[in-house]
Amino acid sequence: MATPRFDGKIVLVTGAAQGMGKEIAKHLASLGARVVVNDRQLDERLTNLATEIGGYAAPADLSKWDEIDSMVSDVIENFGLVDVLVANHAYMTMDDFLAYDPQDWWKVVDTNLGGTFRLIQKLVPGMRTIGAGRIVVTSSIWGVIGWPQATAYSASKAGLISMVKTLGRELASEGIIINAIAPGITDTPQLQVDADAENIPLKQMQELYSKAIPLGRIGQPIEIAKVVAFLADFNISSIVGQTIQANGGEARSRV
Repeated sequence: MATPRFDGKIVLVTGAAQGMGKEIAKHLASLGARVVVNDRQLDERLTNLATEIGGYAAPADLSKWDEIDSMVSDVIENFGLVDVLVANHAYMTMDDFLAYDPQDWWKVVDTNLGGTFRLIQKLVPGMRTIGAGRIVVTSSIWGVIGWPQATAYSASKAGLISMVKTLGRELASEGIIINAIAPGITDTPQLQVDADAENIPLKQMQELYSKAIPLGRIGQPIEIAKVVAFLADFNISSIVGQTIQANGGEARSRV
């Protein structure tokens, strides 16, 4: 299969300041896309990335619909109508179920599920004007199998899988194709957070995670980026409303 090209396509990647989002933005830019990068704050990571890939930085807190609306208006005015949305942003807190803070619950759900819903709602009219569009949503292995103490995060990521199925049926006839990717444990800065929480070295954390993965290793951000590029390819339209699991076999085939 030929490598997808995105020459002249405008792509918005959320949660792009680090980790998978950063790699997705860089990879799509290398394939010819004009990339808008989003994260919560306009810091050096975001501005440096935008400069590196010749893109545009568009910060917004995606738990807040007014900021989403303003960001989308800014992108359209200064960069153009968006051909491809990669909704990669995420927020997570963890706690015992009975101790879970209601504010944390809503922050997670409002960011991961509500923010993605609103982004799609604001960008689809432009895709209709263009005559086609591609939407790729980042779910998670935890949205497939669940995870203790990650009630809100797992629920929000599972909700994304269901939303993708529903919108796939609703939008496909207009040439607007939506799919999801559910990454497993991936080599991102979150692993250092996990290692610090367990008070162990990063390498040991990576080895612990790898033991549960049939492939024998954790994923790399570029692997996720390549799956995203595949799902965003305008030459492929028959894959609709699906969730591609990229987890080294850890979750098996549960979606």
